[in-house]
Amino acid sequence: MENTTQLTPLEVAHPDSSVTTAIYYDYYDDEEYLFQLTLRKRLHIFSLVIYSIAFVLGVIGNGLVILITGFRMKRTVNTVWFLNLAIADFTFTLFLPLSIAYLALGFHWPFGEAMCKLNSTVAFVNLYASVYLLMVISIDRCISVLRPVWAQNHRNPRCASFVAFGVWVLALVLSSPNIHFRKTAWNTDVINCYTKYSHDTKQAFVIHRAMIISRFMFAFAIPFPVIIICYGAIVLRLRRDRLARSSKPFKVITAVIAAFFVCWLPYHVFSFLEIRAYEDHTLHLALIIGIPLASSLAFINSCLNPILYVFMGHDFKERLRRSILAVFENAFAEEESQSTTQTKTKSSEDLDSQGL
Repeated sequence: MENTTQLTPLEVAHPDSSVTTAIYYDYYDDEEYLFQLTLRKRLHIFSLVIYSIAFVLGVIGNGLVILITGFRMKRTVNTVWFLNLAIADFTFTLFLPLSIAYLALGFHWPFGEAMCKLNSTVAFVNLYASVYLLMVISIDRCISVLRPVWAQNHRNPRCASFVAFGVWVLALVLSSPNIHFRKTAWNTDVINCYTKYSHDTKQAFVIHRAMIISRFMFAFAIPFPVIIICYGAIVLRLRRDRLARSSKPFKVITAVIAAFFVCWLPYHVFSFLEIRAYEDHTLHLALIIGIPLASSLAFINSCLNPILYVFMGHDFKERLRRSILAVFENAFAEEESQSTTQTKTKSSEDLDSQGL
């Protein structure tokens, strides 16, 4: 039976993607090997804790968002956006127990190759779907602020559903290479779920580098500047029209952008360092430490959105005392549905100024 550690780098803390750390033990003496072994075990425990937290908070939080936006609220453009975003995060967190089990079993995958492919594909579908839905939401809010009349005449749930469907198709297309490259194979007494690009080492390196570059481009370099530009335009318009009566809206906009930036940029940075590690073996220790931390941070992003929905609302503490469901409903509601009273109208204006 082939040895997977000779076919692909050893996976350290992100069993559901191609982010791996190449550890070649020939470069280290026994003391260094034992140090790295202990370090990896501790990082595995840390990853297990983070994955478990992400699973619990993600399933509960995103499940609650799905319940509210899908069944309790009137179908609007906003509910379409946030329903699809919650479905992406909910599906990903629902599969996290497989990753938790894989880590807990010492990188033994007993679930079969089909589930290995599916688990990895779901992870990347969530990545692409989430980031492009966030981009679409940013564009939608920008248009609503800059061209309110046009938005009132053309924004409708049906068009939003078509756009969301297009995002899912794009996410599936961009994630499809993982179906081909993800494999399972025996490694001594365990079965590894790993990414195998090619039997040829040079060709595998070229494909691996191309995958990392394309992932960075499509999952970060393209959507992130669009999000920045949209929120920048919103801020400029609000300042020009003097609609931002407090610093809170600007803090919220900064928090949304910073959360995405902080959660995903380290993931891409260490992906590039992983490629560099093929030639520079001094990076191995940094990758042993950095990849589990960066991967865990990326995983946490899937359970952050429901928390942000709650805390980004105006008068959070007062509404929380009334009802947690009311907090979510108010965060997702369209401006028109909140104009029945003066208080609700003011709340809607605050939410719009926050880019929700």
